[in-house]
Amino acid sequence: MASASACHILVKTKKEAEQIQQKLDKGGDFYKLAKQFSTCPSGKKGGDLGEFRKGDMVPAFDRAVFNGPLLKVQGPIKTQFGYHLIKVLYRS
Repeated sequence: MASASACHILVKTKKEAEQIQQKLDKGGDFYKLAKQFSTCPSGKKGGDLGEFRKGDMVPAFDRAVFNGPLLKVQGPIKTQFGYHLIKVLYRS
């Protein structure tokens, strides 16, 4: 079964996600921005979700991780939890 590792930044609004994306586009550090802004407990670890299998995450998040580009920030991706900026580290 397919697995992947990803980091994300979770915020409540699309506007917040877009503002963080702008910081990333200007060279901001994903790890530091996740620690500063993410509302997910993974934010304490720089947004690192570790390795997980296809189907473990909610559908929109899963699609982004298993179909999107590697090492490029995607988003904002809307789920019932809020808006995610997702960086896929690897897939296998």
